Amino acid sequence: MNNFKDFLYEYRGAIIGAIVAIVILVTRLYQLVIGIILIGMGIFVGNYIQRNKYVVKEKLKNFIDRM
Repeated sequence: MNNFKDFLYEYRGAIIGAIVAIVILVTRLYQLVIGIILIGMGIFVGNYIQRNKYVVKEKLKNFIDRM
């Protein structure tokens, strides 16, 4: 019994993470999470391009010239 308690104490973070992952999969919340991540990435990329317009233009131009 003591070994089981030690196991639970040592791996409680992994156990909680697995339970949360199972709940997300069962309720199909992963689609919402993926959507939120994609929106966040879009916001980040758009903001980066807006602030570094000339640098991005040059990088794109160089990339296209190499192809």
